[in-house]
Amino acid sequence: MTRGCLLCIKITMFIFNLIFWLGGCGILGVGVWLAVTQGKFATLSVSFPSLSAASLFMVTGSIIMVVGFIGCLGAVTEHRCLLLTFFVILLIIFLLEMVSMALFFTYTEQFHNYAQDDLKKGLQLYNTTGNLGLTNAWDIVQTEFRCCGVKNASDWLESKDSASYLLC
Repeated sequence: MTRGCLLCIKITMFIFNLIFWLGGCGILGVGVWLAVTQGKFATLSVSFPSLSAASLFMVTGSIIMVVGFIGCLGAVTEHRCLLLTFFVILLIIFLLEMVSMALFFTYTEQFHNYAQDDLKKGLQLYNTTGNLGLTNAWDIVQTEFRCCGVKNASDWLESKDSASYLLC
């Protein structure tokens, strides 16, 4: 009876981790696809230029793939070290999520202000030399979300290309 339960747990753990690994492959694939197809399209953040959707998808997918692989391998081989590593990685991820959530809720106003200031810096560089990706990103955001500027149209007055204010 206990042997059958252990086998069921082993198979279940393998299947769940296989699903996570496949999901990680899919997320990584979407990230690579975005990186290839978005070309000169950049992020709206001036402070973190590598913080784009493609980068986030690729990093997240890679982490999920590694964790899923360790879980699958640990379930199949029943190797104590692999299972312990899998548990420690999941525990670290869980703790990081809890700390991130606590920090976010504690400093929500500061995050909000920082994000607005960073977006305004990007808006000031709209249509300037070497910032084609940023310009394209702002064009897409304002078209898709039907908004003008960060807070409102007056944000364009601080831009080096304040003529774009007329487009709003």
